[in-house]
Amino acid sequence: MSQRPIAPGLDPRMHEALHRLDLRIVRRLEGLLHGEHLGLRSGPGSEPAEARMYQPGEDDVRLMDWSVTARTTVPHVRDLVADRELESWTLLDLSASMDFGTVDSQKREVAVGAMAAVTVLTQRVGDRFGAHFLHRGRIRRWPARSGKAALMSLLSTVAAAPEGDTSDAEGAGLADALEDLARTRSRRGLRVVVSDFLDTPPEAVSAQAPADWERPLRSLAARHQVLAVEVVDPRELDLPDIGLVAMQDPESGRTREVRLSPRVRRDYRQAAQDQRAAVRAALRRCGVPQLTLRTDRDWIADMARFVIEQRRTAHRLSRHTPAIPR
Repeated sequence: MSQRPIAPGLDPRMHEALHRLDLRIVRRLEGLLHGEHLGLRSGPGSEPAEARMYQPGEDDVRLMDWSVTARTTVPHVRDLVADRELESWTLLDLSASMDFGTVDSQKREVAVGAMAAVTVLTQRVGDRFGAHFLHRGRIRRWPARSGKAALMSLLSTVAAAPEGDTSDAEGAGLADALEDLARTRSRRGLRVVVSDFLDTPPEAVSAQAPADWERPLRSLAARHQVLAVEVVDPRELDLPDIGLVAMQDPESGRTREVRLSPRVRRDYRQAAQDQRAAVRAALRRCGVPQLTLRTDRDWIADMARFVIEQRRTAHRLSRHTPAIPR
């Protein structure tokens, strides 16, 4: 394990590109989420504030403070305020399979953008943010900080990381990285896992054959709010009709020639569908919401739609959840 940055410096042109990325994300999210709550967390807060008298027709009866009400014989409620010191941590998968893209960008670029967007959203509520990276079979850590300078430093660190190689297969995997995140970051907060989840076997669609990352993710979700961001390229879902091609496993480095006959393409498409279904099933069993971003789509717009739907769902649930006396 290493706690040092992946790389100490960055080309000035790349630094300028990161500034443009940050500016584009901020502008797009502000435009797409205009009038919406920008945060990723659900609910008004988690920490109790001072008790005050209940206002009929204005206050939520579920916030009734029964102990104060019984003591004073006058209905009182206790508001909830957001904990402004919760930390947000992103686990970013930078393994070799993320260095792939056949459309507008590589999966790694979308993953880094997603991490930046999540940081922008959590900064709206004053959180500190940190990151763990799964890179070349090693787990690297970036300490929690806050502010725009810290965000640019984080993005620079990731952008300077060289592409993965076949050593990924010999070192730590996603399950190890999740266990490390849960073990080293126990303070409650938001945890975001950005990965392609390509090491998920199709058999994981059943709880009888879970993916190796499912148990540590379920443990993480038991204590924190967790969001899984799946990054996909269209060529991972379907293959073109181009005849004989050389295909390489990015994790192991093995290469073989394959003739893309109609049968091979059909079997590949079905296997890809089964694998993505296994990922969805495993995340559902863990109780973790899933956001899928693609290299051939406007991923910022997809993220904004996800945030809006999450907030609306949380609002609907809060309106229909019965009050539980304390």
